[in-house]
Amino acid sequence: MRSDARSNRLRILEAAAEVLAVPGDTSLKSIARRAGVGQGTLYRHFPTRESLVLHVYWEEVEELVNAVPALLKTLCPPLALRAWLERLLALGRYAPEFADAMSGATGMLTKQCRQPYQPLLDALSALLGANERAGTVVPGTTPYDVLLLLGPLLRVGTSEEERTRAGRLFDVLMRGLCPSKAAQPAAVPGSVQQAG
Repeated sequence: MRSDARSNRLRILEAAAEVLAVPGDTSLKSIARRAGVGQGTLYRHFPTRESLVLHVYWEEVEELVNAVPALLKTLCPPLALRAWLERLLALGRYAPEFADAMSGATGMLTKQCRQPYQPLLDALSALLGANERAGTVVPGTTPYDVLLLLGPLLRVGTSEEERTRAGRLFDVLMRGLCPSKAAQPAAVPGSVQQAG
């Protein structure tokens, strides 16, 4: 990548992080304006809003991806899947723009649009694969299935009542994904109900 293109990309990411951090106009147009670039330049680097948002939260995405081996090493597959999905939900609740981007993951059909999601999809595939080998997940479940089911939970608010509701709904989701009794703990440390 040429130095001017690299500089533009960094300015866009910095501007996006600033714009997304405060309520108000978070449009791509306002991000481009704040970065001092044209919208065409922004779209060359980030073809979709989701792509830009995922790059802004890249450190958090990396943490999620890098957590998979440790979770699978220390927990049985269904509890590893549960703990990872709870982390994803906690991030979505903390960062609504990230939640919106994740909700768009199931509609990203072109390779270019799917590319920013790939590390998360691969991490989720590894967790589902471990569960499939253990016989603890409904056979044939894909990362897209899980993200589609998780979408509404990413939008649940942060009040105590909403967190309690999210915890109940997440338990229902996990019972559907991993119907085995062994996969249903009474309480998991850092669970959705406790997060926030």
